[in-house]
Amino acid sequence: MPLLQAGINMLAARPDEARRTLEQAADHASQAIAEGRDAVQGLRMSTVEKNDLALAIRTVGEELASAASSEPSPNFNVVVEGASRNLHPILRDEVYRLAAEALRNAFRHAAAQNVEVEIRYDEKYFRLRVRDDGKGIPSDVLSGDGREGHYGLPGMRERAKLVGGKLAIWTELDGGTEIELNIPGARAFVKSARPFWYF
Repeated sequence: MPLLQAGINMLAARPDEARRTLEQAADHASQAIAEGRDAVQGLRMSTVEKNDLALAIRTVGEELASAASSEPSPNFNVVVEGASRNLHPILRDEVYRLAAEALRNAFRHAAAQNVEVEIRYDEKYFRLRVRDDGKGIPSDVLSGDGREGHYGLPGMRERAKLVGGKLAIWTELDGGTEIELNIPGARAFVKSARPFWYF
């Protein structure tokens, strides 16, 4: 951890600066622990929900809404379009984690009144959309690697790439944010096994 080492190196010669650096390192470590805890919770939830992606996403959204502190939590809705199909398990878990991260961002940072998740099952593709009507993502955060010490946006981009999908993010200052993930159906859906009597 570069900050920690820098703080230790400054300790003898510049104690005040060393203290600030070490406090900053401790803040980064706390954020990493919180994000790790969220990720572990996501792993557990995804497994518990028995392949029902919409239910798993609805559950995490409702937990985030109930955990909202002083401000009233936004209206939250999950919409499913098309007939639900089984996703490949690893892909489903990555989609779930991406959705959970997008929801955490929406509930914690967007100051939105409405948050919606749309899941679409189509013959040719699977699509996930998470949108809010909040304050939008600053352009420097969107174009870079996210906020310092936060790995949400880079993590979402990595997950999309990992599952062979395309991630698009639209945002406007005070006009909300929409995150869309598209995955080709051939890659996303589990092919149904033919019955043994089928020739």
